[in-house]
Amino acid sequence: MRHVAVRDLHHVGIAVADLAAAVDRWCGLLGAEVEAEEEVESQGVRAVALWTGTGRVELLAPLAADTPVGRFLERRGEGLHHVAFGVDDVVAELRLLRDGGATLIDVEPRQGLYGPVAFVHPETMGGVLIELVGRQAPGVSKEAQ
Repeated sequence: MRHVAVRDLHHVGIAVADLAAAVDRWCGLLGAEVEAEEEVESQGVRAVALWTGTGRVELLAPLAADTPVGRFLERRGEGLHHVAFGVDDVVAELRLLRDGGATLIDVEPRQGLYGPVAFVHPETMGGVLIELVGRQAPGVSKEAQ
């Protein structure tokens, strides 16, 4: 069986209660730079992407308590939410994962901050929520990928 063709570690997602305070903390203490900020209504979050050296951190604040990140914060508090891997073809990789027995949260990609994304249930990867991030649509800067 072929394994998922991971391009890179795309970003680490961190759930936060106060987005402005978290951005200030990451920028002030680690010199992170804001790359993008967007409200992703389909996921119930306001997200800020930060460059930290050669890596990317995505800060996630819930739009409401009854969203996935809102429930995460209620159960676990602030902290690591997910690990995201860049892939060329989210649809093909989801098919491969499903055929390999993975439990998928998304059977089809949805639009995320960086383009098409899909999530794999934490039970598949030892308690870690995995996000697959596909290449962005043509015309979007490479830095945003």
